[in-house]
Amino acid sequence: MALDTKLCTFTGRMVIVGFGSIGQGVLPLLLRHLDGLTSDRITIVTAEERGREEAEEYGVAFHNNPLNNDNFFQILKPLLDKGDFLVNLSVDVSSIALFEFCHRIGAFYIDTCTEPWAGGYTDSSLSPSLRSNYALREAALARRADFAGGPTAVLTHGANPGLVSHFVKQALLNIAADTGVETEIPTDRDGWGRLAARLGVKTIHVAERDTQVSNQPKQIGEFVNTWSIDGFVGEGCQPAELGWGTHEKQLPEDGRRHEFGCDAAIYLMRPGASTKVRTWTPLEGPFHGFLITHSEAISISDYFTVREGDRVVYRPTCHYAYHPCDDAVKSVHELAGKNWAIQASQRLMMHEIVSGMDELGVLLMGHEKGAYWYGSRLTIEEARELCPYNNATSMQVTSTVLGGIVWALENPNRGVVEPDEVDFRRVLEIATPYLGEVVGAYGDWTPLQDRGLLFPEDTDESDPWQFKNFRVV
Repeated sequence: MALDTKLCTFTGRMVIVGFGSIGQGVLPLLLRHLDGLTSDRITIVTAEERGREEAEEYGVAFHNNPLNNDNFFQILKPLLDKGDFLVNLSVDVSSIALFEFCHRIGAFYIDTCTEPWAGGYTDSSLSPSLRSNYALREAALARRADFAGGPTAVLTHGANPGLVSHFVKQALLNIAADTGVETEIPTDRDGWGRLAARLGVKTIHVAERDTQVSNQPKQIGEFVNTWSIDGFVGEGCQPAELGWGTHEKQLPEDGRRHEFGCDAAIYLMRPGASTKVRTWTPLEGPFHGFLITHSEAISISDYFTVREGDRVVYRPTCHYAYHPCDDAVKSVHELAGKNWAIQASQRLMMHEIVSGMDELGVLLMGHEKGAYWYGSRLTIEEARELCPYNNATSMQVTSTVLGGIVWALENPNRGVVEPDEVDFRRVLEIATPYLGEVVGAYGDWTPLQDRGLLFPEDTDESDPWQFKNFRVV
């Protein structure tokens, strides 16, 4: 796909809620690729002044007017009607409230994360189970039946969650081809689950290493990151969550099951930003990543579940394994030391980045060839050449937001959908030109590699793909 290709026609109005790094980065992509969309038909509604200059450069209306449960309808209703599109890239604004609003008026909807209203992630009056992504996902999907056949609302469709679900499907097809397993491209979730089971995939990591470096070192009392700081801190303070596979022998001592919903995932009685796991990417090799909760850990495990009657016979373990840029690691360490009270100063790394890349992919393990990573290697230099107001991390998100918007417009009456239910080939076709080098690589790494050399460790030698072997204790 050429970078000036018009992907589809959209002549309605568009409202972008939230205008941080992702909003600023996706705006030029929307104007570039949606035929009929002009600056005068876009309105930005956000909760801060950041981004006003970028909006003015494109001639887009900019309103610093924070949304809450009392005012969102009054603010948004004059700006949207049937056939228009709400692009929710905010934090602290209820995703469910916004997509219910869109269904009511007949507008399209997309977001990159299922958000609660402000304070929902850290509301101590709620149990850890009820402030989890699992609970947010269950609450969102509970609306699915009522919204069936209505305007398409694409939930959690950024890089991860979002793009990584499409990577998993392509990775499964690649493994099948490389191991001599003949298969057609599955057409439903049962078919995809049976393919994953047939290949022997036990564990799926969203394995990401961000090596972007700034010429401005992190200062004491400052949180630095390459994407939304509020978003990262919010999900980092939620319980660590992971899809729980059928091959797992025992629940972690601090692991808990939910008492409602699909039962595809568990949570740990500790925040994700203080939970580390072993993982691997081709360029970085082995490393420790944070087990940050993301909805793809739940949706992927749920989507690839195979049932015989009421009995679950196959499900992979799935979770995020994230090593952010080094300054963000320092920021998380300082945040934890302050008992999760966020630093007074925050800085989103963008123009000051001088080198590095985001290596983001999915690591499928347990099959005949051991471990297979498939994903994007995008450098800061490539991101800047591809589209203004992006770094390597945001570009992987914004290109997938674009893909989700195009798919929604091409499939206008699908109601509420998750990334796993979106056409992976169409989204990859749109996003790939913006993802740098998209590669697959096999490795002989397991989480047992070089273990127990200095001190004895409690590992399960009989099955390297047990979660207890991945977890850092």
